[in-house]
Amino acid sequence: MASSSILVLMLSMLVVASAGNFNQDFDITWGDGRAKILNNGQLLTLSLDKASGSGFQSRNEYLFGKIDMQLKLVPGNSAGTVTAYYLSSQGSVHDEIDFEFLGNLSGDPYILHTNVFSQGKGNREQQFYLWFDPTADFHTYSILWNPQLIIFSVDGTPIRQFKNLESKGVAYPKNQPMRIYSSLWNADDWATRGGLVKTDWSQAPFTASYRNFNANACVWSSGSSSCSKNSSSTTSNAWLYQELDSSSQEKLKWVQKNYMIYNYCTDTKRFPQGLPPECTATNNS
Repeated sequence: MASSSILVLMLSMLVVASAGNFNQDFDITWGDGRAKILNNGQLLTLSLDKASGSGFQSRNEYLFGKIDMQLKLVPGNSAGTVTAYYLSSQGSVHDEIDFEFLGNLSGDPYILHTNVFSQGKGNREQQFYLWFDPTADFHTYSILWNPQLIIFSVDGTPIRQFKNLESKGVAYPKNQPMRIYSSLWNADDWATRGGLVKTDWSQAPFTASYRNFNANACVWSSGSSSCSKNSSSTTSNAWLYQELDSSSQEKLKWVQKNYMIYNYCTDTKRFPQGLPPECTATNNS
């Protein structure tokens, strides 16, 4: 009886991986009505006009997880707009894991901008074109964050990894729980061609759409993690120990060879005193 009670307790500690409901999982935080939850919580839209953008955040905080969200980005002339979707903690030495989608003129590709902050330090930008039109349909953008590494993926294809290299003196996000945030906002001072192309407000309102949120993750609450007592053999928590297998490594190389357009790890002009240590210590680049 005692063993079965322990099993029930362990199972109750698991975070259920299921398609989320925006009404239950998120709060709209700004935008004065420009963000809307529709279809009984299955769809969320953010909009931007000249007066304001909009945004939302998760009710839960997470300390490690696999986070999936399907997005359909602003169509047409989206120059000057940024759709941000990211994990972040709070404070001056915060951790953050970023997807940012930089709009462009009609027919020109979006730029997917990624970054990792650890203990307040960022400057780890990698940028990509996508191999599809992200405005024509929904696509899945995922963050896998475990104690060993962070993997950014698009439709299940890894585009970037950031390994835990604390042994090399590189800070790694592992102690600060993070919420999920997303926003649609005007950044025409830098977003498109370095700010040369401005937002065309005659095209407003601009709208981005979200669906099929899923978090297979450790929820942080009252100073403890929902995964702290889980067995390492628990199938539901396989992501906690996941790394890129050889097939995924080949996909990563394919994306970085064909679609990466900026990598801080190769920007010697930006780092004249030498590249950051994670760039030379492993294949984080």
